[in-house]
Amino acid sequence: MSQISIPGFKSVPRTGVIYVMHKATQQGFSYHDPEWANLGQGSPETGTLPEAPARISEMRINPAHQAYAPVEGQIALRQKVADFYNQMYRQGKSSQYTYENVGISGGGRVALTRLAAALGNINMGHFLPDYTAYEELLSVFKAFIPIPILLDPTTGYRISIEALENEVLGRGLNAILASNPCNPTGQLVEGEELQEWVELARRSQCTFILDEFYSHYIYTGSNERGCKIVSAAAYVEDVNSDPIILVDGLTKNWRYPGWRLSWTVGPKEVIELVASAGSFLDGGANNPFQQEAISLLEMESVLQETKAIQQTFGKKRQYVLERLESMGIQVNSAPDGAFYVWANLSQLPAPLNDCMRFFEAALHEKTIVVPGIFFDVNPGKRRSNARYQSYCRISFGPEMEKLERGLDGIERMIRGR
Repeated sequence: MSQISIPGFKSVPRTGVIYVMHKATQQGFSYHDPEWANLGQGSPETGTLPEAPARISEMRINPAHQAYAPVEGQIALRQKVADFYNQMYRQGKSSQYTYENVGISGGGRVALTRLAAALGNINMGHFLPDYTAYEELLSVFKAFIPIPILLDPTTGYRISIEALENEVLGRGLNAILASNPCNPTGQLVEGEELQEWVELARRSQCTFILDEFYSHYIYTGSNERGCKIVSAAAYVEDVNSDPIILVDGLTKNWRYPGWRLSWTVGPKEVIELVASAGSFLDGGANNPFQQEAISLLEMESVLQETKAIQQTFGKKRQYVLERLESMGIQVNSAPDGAFYVWANLSQLPAPLNDCMRFFEAALHEKTIVVPGIFFDVNPGKRRSNARYQSYCRISFGPEMEKLERGLDGIERMIRGR
């Protein structure tokens, strides 16, 4: 990376998706060009889905909300988030979330940045592969030491509870950051396995920070509600003492990424700390949108939206898996959640078996993917060896028409070799 000519500044790399979009734009990509297919996008389609609630298309702003919001968020929205978690995951449990267990912030990255700023001098575990934006997040704050935990394709990118406990105790981890379902592999921790994670956090006093932004995109069957939503909140015993921190928001599970509204759920003491961090980091989330978000958390609306998501995205998932298999692109583990396929390019002819060359060639077919090397989260570039050179992430977030166009482009690219 080139040196910065203005005194006092350092180079700040683009995260994987931002890098990819920058390169695509240089090749002529435009969001308004119908010939392009963005299979690298990290957001879901935002239009109407069959049998989903009507999309919000307009809103009236309360003049009182032209002012700043409280840095921890409007109490009404915070309480609505708490009510949703209690109704969805904690019925019959004595310990219940209240608004004091919820903090509102301006999107997932802001929520995670607040948490990172509030952490002390600790060892922080994180999995490989995982979300590209974790890399800079884990690099910027020097108080804690990020320690990678490698997940292997031969085990389906999963880790046993025994191995996880060995990592926590053997490396002296005070916290673990993980996405569940995982971005990019789509692997999911649920049921008894997720309960064991929560129990491990409790007995080892290791805080688990769980990014649950894809927790409504689940493909492992439905339940009595007609759909399945997964959260560690279901296994927390005491909401104010169990070291479980959850981050979610409107971006993915409600398909409103442009609203930039997220929430952090956890012990009251932690919410106070992240609010303090927010007071100097970002100043608080968008105020007018917070009032509008309350209606989106009505249980009937959430379940209707989730059923529609799982129907539509389940079909797209199956379509992408079948198309990739027909092209000779392997998938070590089909995704149980999220809307990505972690595609193994190793059996393709050179040079397409290299993720960067695959990415560059796909651009010539007006198709965008994300090279796997960006998911080798490597804060501070402390490791010289690169992983995932033969992988890429393919998103089935876009509409089916765009998926078809993009996969057609990839097939032309492979057949032309």
